[in-house]
Amino acid sequence: MITVRKIETWGFEHAVRGMRNPLESWSMSDSRFSNLTYRERKAFVLGEKDLDLIKRLAKAGQPHRKYLRQIFASMDINAPLYWWKEFDTYKVGTVSNSCSTMHTLHKRDLRLDDFSHETLEDMAKNQLKQTIEVINYQRYKYLETKDEKYWYQMIQLLPSSFMQKRTVTFNYENALNMIEQRENHKLNEWCDFVKVLKELPYMVEIRE
Repeated sequence: MITVRKIETWGFEHAVRGMRNPLESWSMSDSRFSNLTYRERKAFVLGEKDLDLIKRLAKAGQPHRKYLRQIFASMDINAPLYWWKEFDTYKVGTVSNSCSTMHTLHKRDLRLDDFSHETLEDMAKNQLKQTIEVINYQRYKYLETKDEKYWYQMIQLLPSSFMQKRTVTFNYENALNMIEQRENHKLNEWCDFVKVLKELPYMVEIRE
């Protein structure tokens, strides 16, 4: 299970400007902001000439599509730990700020919905419920005694299906690599996340 919220993108204006630096073709740029108010300056509209150059450079490969590294996306992602372990392979050009398991795991009882469990069959789901009960018991003991041995029981018993929220920032080159490398992944979370990436502004045109 994965959810993606609060998606923002920015950087198209300076990426287009830098994209035209090698041939000093700034006068040919036909992109613009949709209006001049501060909040709506994010609505940067690519012109036909700039969009055509963007497509051609993207097709030419990584050495020529450096402008993608100057376009950024930020979003809140809530996903299981087993998915985050794979996402963490994309470290270059990505920034992530997560909810702290170390500081918050003992704040409240864990519930089934704190874990990705939508594909579990009954026997496995019952096992997960039992594990949650044990972790919650260790939580009570930790709160009662402040003995760290109980806190360690919680951490070391925590299943990798535990859902963690992170606010993540990465560039369009990262996004394009994830689309190309994870589109047909066996994890449903990757398939769902790739769908989100494909819907980022101008991603369809970049991938044409």
